[in-house]
Amino acid sequence: MESKTTVALLGLGTMGHGMATNLLRAGFPLTVYNRTAARAEALTGQGAVVAKTPAQAAAGASVVLSMLADDDASRAAWTGQDGALSAMKPGSSAVECSTLSPQWIAELAEAAREKEVRFVEAPVTGSRAQAEGGQLIFLAGADAQTLERVLPVLRCMGKEVLHLGPVGCGAQMKLINNFLCGVQAASFAEALAWIERTGLHEETALGFLKKGAPGSGILNTMAERMTERKYDVNFLLRLMAKDLRYAQAAAAQQGVPLSMGVAAERLFDKAQEQGQGEKDMAAVVEVVRGGA
Repeated sequence: MESKTTVALLGLGTMGHGMATNLLRAGFPLTVYNRTAARAEALTGQGAVVAKTPAQAAAGASVVLSMLADDDASRAAWTGQDGALSAMKPGSSAVECSTLSPQWIAELAEAAREKEVRFVEAPVTGSRAQAEGGQLIFLAGADAQTLERVLPVLRCMGKEVLHLGPVGCGAQMKLINNFLCGVQAASFAEALAWIERTGLHEETALGFLKKGAPGSGILNTMAERMTERKYDVNFLLRLMAKDLRYAQAAAAQQGVPLSMGVAAERLFDKAQEQGQGEKDMAAVVEVVRGGA
């Protein structure tokens, strides 16, 4: 029987933990690294090997994946002290699945090229449930041949891999997606606080909105979580604030001002100031509830 590709995964947060579980279920030999070691140790019972550094995780792996919070965390994991690229063998594949700035993705791709490592950017859409259920969508930027080599690894964690073009396209698409999600979540938070103060029958009003022209996947999700004040983390509020900042910078590079992004980011930033940053992004509604 053909041996499975050896894989390393850097980052075991809300998304990374589910991704690791699906890699193990698919039978990939997996080494994991997480800054907080206890979260990594929890996977040893499923067969994962725990590394103390990104370099140790990447040593000997054919494919190294990263799922981290932001540019700084990604930079540290790949190119910092004991970074993964320092230990990767020529011809192996680096796959960055985090939501990052196009500028850093370009720098990381160049760093990988200098090490003769193949590079794929593949940020994901979905949240905790999709990561755990292997239902993520990967937004890939790479040349076709490089992407083909890592498809078996990506497919065990997701339902679709969209090849959007060369490196850089994935980051752009992911930020466009999250910009729209952030703006919709922020605007719905204001709409819900408005409904709550009018005396409208809430269930009827929300049912109308969900089925009508404003209805969308994000609106339906936010309606449930905001009305139930259900803020266990599917998507961290502070990460949406970060994504809105990255989106504004990326769009500005293309000459597009995101005025709606500025307004939404302001609301998410205020939520962080009020201590909501480590909750689900639906908690942004509490800013409006408290401030009206």
